[in-house]
Amino acid sequence: MKRLFAAVKIYPSAEFLKTYNSLRSGLKFARITWVKPESIHVTLKFFGETDEKRIPEISRVLHEVAGRHQAFASELVNVGIFGSSYSPKVIWFGIEKAEPLKQLGMDVIQSVEKIGWETDRQNFVPHLTIGRIKEIPDKHLFQRMIDDHKKTWMQEIQVRDFHLYESILNREGPIYKVLETFKLNDDLKV
Repeated sequence: MKRLFAAVKIYPSAEFLKTYNSLRSGLKFARITWVKPESIHVTLKFFGETDEKRIPEISRVLHEVAGRHQAFASELVNVGIFGSSYSPKVIWFGIEKAEPLKQLGMDVIQSVEKIGWETDRQNFVPHLTIGRIKEIPDKHLFQRMIDDHKKTWMQEIQVRDFHLYESILNREGPIYKVLETFKLNDDLKV
């Protein structure tokens, strides 16, 4: 069994890292599990524990999906939270010009449903999870930090492919191993 997911890899720019590091240092007082910059990605579909015999079938479907989509550009903009301001759960970076990414994500979800994977309960909302919140002793300071970064532009992202990853869990955090890459059609739509 392998723990699998399909995702678009994000390569953080200097501006991205500036915002990420500013949040991280400004929120030192809180217990937050930060996603390592080199592990940042947009999840298209989480498969979970999967029998290795199913990987060729998943791969075939993901190749078909990739062939139906053009390369595109989106932008990383805005900082927000999932959960309420009283009980925040996740810090995220938003994505603008995200329609092609939404279409790709929905195509992945609908296509793998045809081979036995349930559709996710929530709508596909493209975002980058930056931190998972464990405890916030000062919610006002936390909210002020989020508000200070709310409208920050971080970078343009060029999406030319996506990957099937294996997630290997260990004490230091998950290790993401690329099992296969799926190239989108090359004409970049900017």
